[in-house]
Amino acid sequence: MAQSRRFAILAQRDINQETFVEPWPKAGLVVTDSPYDPQPSLRMEGGRVVEMDGRQRADFDMLDLFIADHSLDLAVAEEAMATPSQTIARMLVDINVPAAAVRRLARGCTPAKLCDIIRHMNVLEMMVGLGKMRVRRTPANQAHVTNWREHPALLAADAAEASLRGFAEVETTVRVARNAPFNALAVLIGTQTGRGGVLTQCAVEEALGLRLAMKGLTTYAETLSVYGTERTFVDGDDTPWSKAFLASAYASRGVKVRFTSGTGSEALMGNAEGCSMLYLEARCLQVVRGAGSQGVQNGSISCIALPESLPGGVRAVLAENLLASMLGLEVASGNDALASHSAIRKSAKLMLQFIPGTDFIFSGYSAVPKRDNLFGGGNFDAEDFDDYNVLQRDMQVDGGLRPITEEEALAIRREAARAIQAVYAELGFPPISDEEVEAAVIAHSSDDMPERDLVADLEAADRFLAGEEGMLTVVQALHRRGFTRTAQNILEMGRQRVAGDYLQPSAIFDRHFRVLSAINDPNDYTGPGTGYRVEGERWQEIQAIPQARPPQDFIKDQVGEPCKRLVEIGPAKPGTRPEEIIVAVGPAFGKELTRTIGGLDHEAVLAAILTGVASEGLVARIVKVKHSSDCAAIATVGAELSGSGIAIGLQSRGTAMIQKRGLARLNNLELFPQSPSLTLDTYREMGRNAARYAKGEKPKPVAVKIDNWARLKLIVKTTLLHQRETEQVRDEPPAELFFDWEPDV
Repeated sequence: MAQSRRFAILAQRDINQETFVEPWPKAGLVVTDSPYDPQPSLRMEGGRVVEMDGRQRADFDMLDLFIADHSLDLAVAEEAMATPSQTIARMLVDINVPAAAVRRLARGCTPAKLCDIIRHMNVLEMMVGLGKMRVRRTPANQAHVTNWREHPALLAADAAEASLRGFAEVETTVRVARNAPFNALAVLIGTQTGRGGVLTQCAVEEALGLRLAMKGLTTYAETLSVYGTERTFVDGDDTPWSKAFLASAYASRGVKVRFTSGTGSEALMGNAEGCSMLYLEARCLQVVRGAGSQGVQNGSISCIALPESLPGGVRAVLAENLLASMLGLEVASGNDALASHSAIRKSAKLMLQFIPGTDFIFSGYSAVPKRDNLFGGGNFDAEDFDDYNVLQRDMQVDGGLRPITEEEALAIRREAARAIQAVYAELGFPPISDEEVEAAVIAHSSDDMPERDLVADLEAADRFLAGEEGMLTVVQALHRRGFTRTAQNILEMGRQRVAGDYLQPSAIFDRHFRVLSAINDPNDYTGPGTGYRVEGERWQEIQAIPQARPPQDFIKDQVGEPCKRLVEIGPAKPGTRPEEIIVAVGPAFGKELTRTIGGLDHEAVLAAILTGVASEGLVARIVKVKHSSDCAAIATVGAELSGSGIAIGLQSRGTAMIQKRGLARLNNLELFPQSPSLTLDTYREMGRNAARYAKGEKPKPVAVKIDNWARLKLIVKTTLLHQRETEQVRDEPPAELFFDWEPDV
């Protein structure tokens, strides 16, 4: 049987490199509404939960116990469970219901009840709910900064650029675990060089992460993973109580903490117990709340390919973000791990968080190329910065970033690379050479960096971790070498840890070390005209992409000295010679505009057309139409004046038409709208065909290459050229032009 060419081509599309699977609830391969999910229920006796989601207290697993005793708000639980789920769903999208009223009930909802609320909502409704329930008013973004070589100069340079681009948090991790102190150090120095107040972390084993925090090298942590079944917790040698204790250990040392969960992790670990991914995530989120964490990193995170292989998977990811915000948690909403081969699909997924805004739209935008991202690639990476900035500008949405120029990037990268070089020299670490610094300034990836002696770096990192040196040592080293601003910023981060204000829910620093949190910057969205709006200085910043140019720049190449060989000689009169072709040009032709949109000189275009006419033994007369800039109107006037009844209409930007007297204005013999694709050969053939029509022949239409990208590239220039032409329109009759030329035949 013959195969379809179209289906063969579709099979090669990026989307068809994905894995798609049919649901299998027993194995946990279902995102919502598993037949094994419990139904919502709650029964209390003596102020204690004795039944929850169909399970008696005697049968509770450790998650049930933790949720019942530490997470549910029992003062409102019975009211919340008695409120119809659809009612709460409608409250989420009702602009007249404040977020606090929804959150009050949500905190009394069991995991199954939370899922039942989501069952009534589509994606659009969930996006509206997320925009209302986000706990901090101002959205932000988090970056991943890593590299395969773990080169300190490159880490510092990339972190500085990420900081300058507007990321409020920067996370690094390791390829070799022993490098963690140096990676954390490089990212700390880099971010505080870019701008003060950027929070940093190093994603490593939790005990090591705590040691790095105690040395002052990191300021937040989100590696505290929680799971939706008891078996997965046990496999991780953890319990909800141990996670709560660890979170307290971080917080007591002034380190901001959020937990990490994510749709699909339990199925991936083989312990989903037949339950849907969203139900298990609802249990995770209740554990996070019960443990006292201010926030959560969720959105499937590194498991994203699993829910995306199933029907409704992307919807479920949005649902878990919404549930977290309903519970009052800061939401770092995924979008970090590589989610799709398809640029269309990964962008569509991003929009669910990008448009409503979350506390952190990415829990790790890869501020480095994918191949250098040790977190397993990145859904968006350093090569997407310009796209992302344009998306913000297109939609007037704050995605947490700002455009920067190449000059700004190079300057801040050099400063950061030199700062880490100075610290290494002061503290006796393996030296960073000037060659390494300069390579880091202009590098795109670690492929562009010289190799270092990894063994020597690891030995020095071991000594640094075991020794007494910490944040203050680094500050002193920077100050001695003249990096005063970076030293002050790092010292201020230490002072802020003592103050503890950034441990408030959903806290970030602005560029002036002012805390923005759910306490002093609460989301106050209650419908149109309320809540966070991209306006004022921030809107101006988002608009100012380096690619944007003044309008005048787009047409400066089309404006030159007026054509000296083209002279107006008086009013144009109707022709009487049957061998005559009229070339009718627009009102700006040869004077206010002198080149076509494709860069062809107007005199050369006229010479080509007239040469084509002459090659067929006919003659041409040139007239300028003054009362209209429309191509069809120009051509029609020309046809009326033509002795043969045939004319070529020519706008100044190069768009052309062969017209015949008597045809309707928008009807024609041949139209040439693809003006950027027109060449002198095209215009010559155009003249030849016009002459052939005048002789009564039926020529083959002139072939013109179609460029479907031309509109995207040139629509602004087209608009401005036509505007310039239209500015010259006068209520005057056509004028005859004399053109001093020699035919090229």
